[in-house]
Amino acid sequence: MSLNLFEEYRWRGMLYDATEGTEAALAEGSHSAYAGFDPTADSLHVGHLLPIMGLVHLQRAGHTPIALVGGGTGLIGDPSGKSSERSLLNEDEVRANAQAVRAQLESFLDFEGVPNPARLVNNLDWLDELGILEFLRDVGKHFPVNSMLRKETVRRRLEDDATGISYTEFSYLLLQSYDFYRLFREYGCRFQLGGSDQWGNITGGIELIRRITGERSYGAVFPLITTSSGVKFGKTEEGAVWLDPRRTSPYRFYQYWLNTDDADTARYLRFFTLLPKDEIEALDRALEERPQEREAQRRLAEEVTRTVHGEGGLDRARRASKVLFGGDLDGLDAAEIEDIFKDVPSSSLESSRLRGEGLGLVALIAEVGAATSRGDARRGIAQGGVYLNNERITDPHYAVTVRDALHDQFLVLRKGKKRYHLIRIQR
Repeated sequence: MSLNLFEEYRWRGMLYDATEGTEAALAEGSHSAYAGFDPTADSLHVGHLLPIMGLVHLQRAGHTPIALVGGGTGLIGDPSGKSSERSLLNEDEVRANAQAVRAQLESFLDFEGVPNPARLVNNLDWLDELGILEFLRDVGKHFPVNSMLRKETVRRRLEDDATGISYTEFSYLLLQSYDFYRLFREYGCRFQLGGSDQWGNITGGIELIRRITGERSYGAVFPLITTSSGVKFGKTEEGAVWLDPRRTSPYRFYQYWLNTDDADTARYLRFFTLLPKDEIEALDRALEERPQEREAQRRLAEEVTRTVHGEGGLDRARRASKVLFGGDLDGLDAAEIEDIFKDVPSSSLESSRLRGEGLGLVALIAEVGAATSRGDARRGIAQGGVYLNNERITDPHYAVTVRDALHDQFLVLRKGKKRYHLIRIQR
């Protein structure tokens, strides 16, 4: 069972490194393993998906996943992978973020109804009660400063950041190590998973457990992902791609995966979907033989969007994606229309101009610049190349009225196949 887990990690390319004996120890039966998530925002983003999928595979292999929400360490901030110290959140912000993160993790892991239900814990529950003297006496004494200074995350900050590293973030290693010890003590958790930038923190926890209890524990890390072009995975011009639909709509989430570069698609199918090996290899062949069809990217977008946003979210994302290719606008709400046409040219129009007999379509097209002149607009209509709300208009005398406004807020003009213009109705 556990060997199958490591085999799964390996063929998917998910295993970057593991401490000595990890694979053999997992093969000895069912175990608990944890990964941590700092609640520094009210949503996780796609950069968190690899460790989440690591826990998903672990649970499917019969082990018990523990998702640790860092409500306590989130008040400190992890220096791993950071070039400078980030702003600290207050306790109310961290607690609110932790609740949001918990809800998102519950959509990936089975917390009930299975023999090995996942657990979700918050390290604020024990760190909030931990006295400074107790911590220094029982934990701090096990960490030689010279050894801590050699940790890559600390050393990089000392070398690259003119301000160095504060004692606050320097102490993060001790806190995360203590988390591992507490989970070992409370739940018998002997395994920690994380990104490769967490290696120093994970081995720190392993050493702390050994020093206090004499017992062995283990760690495995996943690779940090960059795109084939060298861009940090999950970053766009608009910022991070979030799992919360209020931050990144299902449509834009779907589009992010649909636009994956050919060079990255095979890896992402292995990392972020549960598709079996034979299906992924078939998609690899389709990508190589018929790249213009983008079958592999479409399947990737469908699988990940369904996992994060459910079947309903996927259906809306697919429907919204078809709109730009002339699909039906019916069934889309105002927020979705705004989102879909966010990047096209736009203008505003007073609603009063659409009352009564309305405004001639020819005049409207020319006014907003969707055609070079009224004559150009008439020719476009005569040739069947003008659309209002994705419906072809063939009458050059057509008058646009308030009845045409979608949700009383928008008019969508299209000239040709994909030259869109969004008109926002002002009241």
